[in-house]
Amino acid sequence: IHTENIFPIIKKFLYSDHEIFLRELVSNAVDATQKLQSLARQGEFKGELGELKVRVTVDKDTRKITVSDHGLGMTAEEIKKYINQIAFSGATEFVEKYKETDAQAKDQIIGQFGLGFYSAFMVSKEVEIWSQSYKEDTLTAHWTCDGSTQYTIDEPTGEHAKAERGTDVVLHVADDSDEFLEEARLRTILTKYCKFLPVPIEFEGELINDTTPIWTKQPADLTDEDYKKFYRELYPMSMDEPLFWIHLNVDYPFNLTGILYFPKVKDELQFSRNKIQLYSRQVFITDEVKDVVPEFLMLLHGVIDSPDIPLNVSRSFLQADANVRKINTYITRKVADKLGELFRKDRAGYEEKWADIGMFVKYGMLSDDKFYERAKDFVLLKSVDGKLYTLTEYTEHVQANQQDKDGNTVVLYTNDAEAQHGFV
Repeated sequence: IHTENIFPIIKKFLYSDHEIFLRELVSNAVDATQKLQSLARQGEFKGELGELKVRVTVDKDTRKITVSDHGLGMTAEEIKKYINQIAFSGATEFVEKYKETDAQAKDQIIGQFGLGFYSAFMVSKEVEIWSQSYKEDTLTAHWTCDGSTQYTIDEPTGEHAKAERGTDVVLHVADDSDEFLEEARLRTILTKYCKFLPVPIEFEGELINDTTPIWTKQPADLTDEDYKKFYRELYPMSMDEPLFWIHLNVDYPFNLTGILYFPKVKDELQFSRNKIQLYSRQVFITDEVKDVVPEFLMLLHGVIDSPDIPLNVSRSFLQADANVRKINTYITRKVADKLGELFRKDRAGYEEKWADIGMFVKYGMLSDDKFYERAKDFVLLKSVDGKLYTLTEYTEHVQANQQDKDGNTVVLYTNDAEAQHGFV
């Protein structure tokens, strides 16, 4: 295994955005915490769980960032296995894959090879792990690595042992990464990636996340105000409330939860993409959701959370993934179902919203055959006298007076009724 190849890549080139190291380390801490909770539920861990928080601290004077959890913890043997062997065994394959991957995807590929922890070396000259396993009669494990392929591991005892169960990852921040010693910078990163993680995340004594965001709850337990409040939380700069929303919740044949909002859009100049945030198990991944969400729905706002979307491969491969195609189709169907339901239950209210949603519907009909089949029953046409008709209604309305010599109904269009008044 040519592990010497991997560290320069990780340290210098792996992520275009070095800030992702914090997402990886906090996610690992959350995983360790949830696994301990799972063992407790199964009766395999009978001790006191205690306060299950993940804590992030920074000390500018000693140039240290510490990520601490009270989760499973690890023995020295487990650290050798999980931190060294898994990462190193994936190293050769990783290096080969990295060479053939396009630039955009390079910052997404690392997790596939069990290398998330090693992102710490992008900002560190040395990384330490102090860990105490939940298992009885085990010693503290202390692992140190300077980013080369050499590491040390020992089992300190007495006053040097770790007093509590769990793991502390200590980063000795490199000289070229001073920005990550600033509290404000770390708080921004944590808020971006960890705002909705399912375990409490504390930074410098302050809780920074909501562990049960509304997309994890059942629609029956939520009010309209809950949905509107969440929208304002996601988009504090938005002046308008959403027109309506769709709560996604499916667990077969793939897992997907989320909330999609239809914003008020009066004209194409107001279109703004990248308003849908993609999460995986409540960890923020990206707001680039092309392929996951149909093109014509990229203008929606909201959150999608799915552990079944492959995050670590190039975007072109993502498009070909079976789950991604199924999710794309499912979202299209749910949007069509919601629009059809609004049309049937409240025609007047639907017509009031048409100025905002008409462009979505027409674009969708032009770009997606399956959506067209559903939408042809609720797409509306506006006559010169301002009335709105479905396709069937309008055909019936004009067929007596607007037929060609062969008896075919003719529909006439104008894009400016006043300028073309003489022809209308």
